[in-house]
Order: sequence, then structure tokens, then C-alpha cells
Amino acid sequence: MKKHSESELKALNQQFKGISPSEIIQWAVERSDRPVVTTNFRPYEAAILNACVQIDPKMTVVWCDTGYNTPQTYLYARSVIEELSLNVKVYSPLQTAAYRDAIFGGIPQIDNPLHDEFTHQVKSEPFQRAMKEQLPDVWFTNLRKGQMAFRENIEILNYNKDGVLKISPFCHWTDEQLDKYLLQHNSPNKFKYFDPTRVLGNREWGLQA
Repeated sequence: MKKHSESELKALNQQFKGISPSEIIQWAVERSDRPVVTTNFRPYEAAILNACVQIDPKMTVVWCDTGYNTPQTYLYARSVIEELSLNVKVYSPLQTAAYRDAIFGGIPQIDNPLHDEFTHQVKSEPFQRAMKEQLPDVWFTNLRKGQMAFRENIEILNYNKDGVLKISPFCHWTDEQLDKYLLQHNSPNKFKYFDPTRVLGNREWGLQA
């Protein structure tokens, strides 16, 4: 996909506010050579996965599995993968959870000097490895405004530091709108989710590179 200028990106973001996620995904897929969609199977993830595979059934789905997901999340992931016949590539930490429990003494709290290394092992490194191997030119996510403070500044289209076009088709959608979308598509949802790096209620690590 060609690189858009800042003014072009601004114009596209304004234009895309008024069209459906499926139209946004269609626009991007038609211009992309290597699109991927990332997921962690947190609540509402079935929406972006459903929307993407409706346009491109073979699209690569990158799942960076921390290894600390709840049983409910793993069952939810399996049901969505099977229902949508997802082309999933799983990226897990190089070290086992048992190894980290021994070295770190469990999950380090946010004020623990080991927390940054723990976060790197379970999230940053698997994600960076996935992007290096998949080499996407378009990256679909389910980020939405209002979920966390840092997400207020996101737009539908953004470039990451590596020049990959990051697209959040549901950027301006509310939970209520997503509830209706999932109901219309008979897609499951699961709210029982655990992020091992989010050890305080107001902290979240996302795939924001």
C-alpha cells in the first residue's frame, strides 16, 4: 500500500467516520499486499475478526498469547477460531510461565523493577517477532476511542513507527453498538479476561508500537 501524506490521512479519517467498518476494511484490503489483524481475544474481539474475514477469509490473524489467559478466554478463542475458520498464527513468549514464576517470583507489580522485563517477555517480544515474520503493510486492530485515556487521540487510520498503516475500523463505536453488531452476526463475546501486565486498574499495555 502506498504511504499517505499527513494531509491525505487526515482527509481519509474524516471521510471514514461516516462509513461502515466493512467498507473501511474493503478499501484497505484492495490496496494491501499483506494485511493482518491482531487479537488477544479480549471482550468484543469477535467483531473485528468477523468484519475482517468477511472481506478476506484467508487474512492472517496474529494472536499474541501471553500464556496467562483465563480458561474462559481460551475457550472463547477456540470457539471464535472454529466459527470463523480463522487463519491464526499464535505467538507466545519464548520463556514459559513456570520459568517466569521462578525467576520473578510470580507476576511483578508495576512498581517492581522486574515489571518492564516481564512485560517485554510476555507482550513486546512476541508482538515484535510477529510483525517481523509477517511483514504486514496493513494492520487491523479493535482499538476504540474512550476505552483508555491514551486512546482518545487515536484515529481510524494511523501509521506506527515502522510505517505500517494501523486501521481501527470500529474506532468510533460504543459498546452498545458492538453488542448489536455481535448479536446481528451471531458472534460470541466473553468479558472474563486477564492481562498480566495490567496490575493496576488504570493501566493497560496495548499493541501500540
